[in-house]
Amino acid sequence: MDRTFDAMTAALEAGGLVAALKVLNDRVVQRYSAVYRLTPDRRLENVAFVDKLAMPYPEHLLAVPYGMSFCQFTFADGEFRTSDSSMDRRLEGHPYKGLVNSYHAVSIVGDNGDITGSICHFDLDAAPLADADFKLLRSAARALSAYLPPSTSVTT
Repeated sequence: MDRTFDAMTAALEAGGLVAALKVLNDRVVQRYSAVYRLTPDRRLENVAFVDKLAMPYPEHLLAVPYGMSFCQFTFADGEFRTSDSSMDRRLEGHPYKGLVNSYHAVSIVGDNGDITGSICHFDLDAAPLADADFKLLRSAARALSAYLPPSTSVTT
């Protein structure tokens, strides 16, 4: 993990959020990695995105209402993991249950302790994320906080 974290921070400093996400995405099975921030109108706005297949970001995920996002679960507990959302009882009634099947995320917390966004790996296919990669995601969230554009914080 240390080499990947070092590579990620070097990429972050040299190329910003997308470059850092690419380093993280290269080591996981999930197709997508993204950073979201909370906007003043309580939507989750994508500020960085990586797709292993280099396809354009799905337009319906560029800005997601807070109540329709999986980020709401991440913000409630600081992190959220589901390897198969179709089987996850915590997501009963959620519109993306069974669509975004693999979702692993950590809150990004600002210097004042408020949640300002999230970083996640996700996929339409069900897939676990290794514990070591989730630990790396936690470390990345701390490192990325200074690079997240200004946002509205969430009180949970």
